[in-house]
Amino acid sequence: MKKIAFIFPGQGAQYSGMGKELACLYPEAMEVFDQANEVLNIDIKKLCFDGPEEQLNITENTQPAILTTSLAIAAILKNQGIIPHMVAGLSLGEYAAFSTADSIAIEEVIPLVQKRGKFMQEAVPIGVGAMAAVMGLSKSQMIEVCDLAADYGIVEVANFNCPGQIVIAGEIKAINKACEIAKDMGSKRTKILPVSAPFHSSLLSSAGTKLKNELDKIKFKETKMPVISNVDASIIGDVSTIKNNLIKQVSSSVLWEESMNKMIAEGMNTFIEVGPGKTLTSFAKKISKEITCLRVEDVKTLKETLKALEGWEVETGK
Repeated sequence: MKKIAFIFPGQGAQYSGMGKELACLYPEAMEVFDQANEVLNIDIKKLCFDGPEEQLNITENTQPAILTTSLAIAAILKNQGIIPHMVAGLSLGEYAAFSTADSIAIEEVIPLVQKRGKFMQEAVPIGVGAMAAVMGLSKSQMIEVCDLAADYGIVEVANFNCPGQIVIAGEIKAINKACEIAKDMGSKRTKILPVSAPFHSSLLSSAGTKLKNELDKIKFKETKMPVISNVDASIIGDVSTIKNNLIKQVSSSVLWEESMNKMIAEGMNTFIEVGPGKTLTSFAKKISKEITCLRVEDVKTLKETLKALEGWEVETGK
């Protein structure tokens, strides 16, 4: 029996043209893009479909663009009768998860993440912070690396993505030193990431404060399906916990590997990455060999996923 979880990508998955092919074929997807245009002060649909890349890569544009694309694709799956048992999203993707779980309306969540992107970018001046992916070290080793590099500035674990890949964030000098230490400890590779701020570090605490003011204006509802939280890999559904965790999430480590393992422990065996890119599918395959990994970002991957799910309604009794 297939137990389906939707997983939604975060910042970095964006590219010019995302969502265009599907939106032109599926009115329910185009409707989401049109809704986004109505509530934003930019033509997010044109930005997703046609770029330019330099505008798309500005954080306060990137976040609503990825979110809109993910929600448009989720609308197609819903219309095809594919309703997840559980949802989760990496960082920004967590907002798509809450919207899919009917906790926050599309017209509220899209402008919210635009402001989130703006707050996150404003928290640290460009050129001060950085992020790096470190391959081949364990969680305990990476915590030790950050401790050893702390004399050079703030450096913290930002994302526990999957076995063998952990992301760190902090001040540039400390990040560079941490990469040196990681290599000395046996890291296979380190890579400075093309991001404009040290996301999910204490340097972004001011963004969380500003985000709280915006979250307080929004009427969240209890979730209609379980959502796994980034900050502690727990199932959350009540409104107060949702808001508190979204505030913490801005400056706390994303426990993605632990979140995936929680969903697997809860019986999820089929994971669909809903949105641009295939990063989460790659992580999932490294986390467990026992699960089915699917994704939807264009017509080809939609057809492949629907074919893989043939007979799903019968199996689940839906």
